[in-house]
Amino acid sequence: MLRVLESEGIRVGALAGSSIGGLISAVYAAGLSPEGIKDKLAALEYRRLLREPSRAANALLGLQGVESVLREVLGERSFEDLGIPLALTALDIRSGSEVVLTKGSLVDAVMATIAIPGVFPSRQYNDWELVDGGLSNPVPVQVARDLAPGLPVVAVPLGPVPELETQTVQTSRSDLSSLPIPSPVMRFRLGQAFIAFTQAITLSGQIQGEFRLATEKPDLVIRPVVADFGLLDAPDVEEVVRRGEMATEVALPRLRRLLRPAPLRMLDDWLGRE
Repeated sequence: MLRVLESEGIRVGALAGSSIGGLISAVYAAGLSPEGIKDKLAALEYRRLLREPSRAANALLGLQGVESVLREVLGERSFEDLGIPLALTALDIRSGSEVVLTKGSLVDAVMATIAIPGVFPSRQYNDWELVDGGLSNPVPVQVARDLAPGLPVVAVPLGPVPELETQTVQTSRSDLSSLPIPSPVMRFRLGQAFIAFTQAITLSGQIQGEFRLATEKPDLVIRPVVADFGLLDAPDVEEVVRRGEMATEVALPRLRRLLRPAPLRMLDDWLGRE
């Protein structure tokens, strides 16, 4: 999506994200180009990144490899160093409160917003113990609106189209043995329990996301068809990028109209133009 917007000369005024959306938003706000993001993701050895067990007692997988890559890309940047206003969402599991992160260490904030509970370790941030923002606010529309009042808010949910009746929750297209999880964990019923848990996390996020979209009403929703990629699948980066570009190109006429001054939009309405 970001690559199409740049090619059309459309500048992003602010970014708000959670989970993987938060990660991509952060590296883009820090100055990495869409092409650079794609190349970086395509070069990663996904299974090796997640192979190391967690050092925390409350998580199966470690994120040391992910944090190392983030520090390579982001360095010691803070939110205050960014050229684009950014907010990331997370959930404080001690209080149950949603937390919007807009200050402090960028790496710490990203590590918090991607910390799927039970799968990846929670992150200590100030006085909070933070986990994946997708649990409470996977599509932070109002957060974005507060960052850039007056600009149209474009939401990019990653779940399936809710109107379609034939849907299944995807956790992974891989079999259990190929997931980046130590083999003892996947034996017997524990492996099946893990899959059921991640399915529930995925479904919960989708439901919460649709609720937020319905209540916070973004100006435009761009929904790439990526629901068949599971939570722990090694991504086909080129294919994911292609689908994001397709969805954005379809939405461009509506986006251009939103960016027109209000009097011109009213004229379009009067003339019956999109």
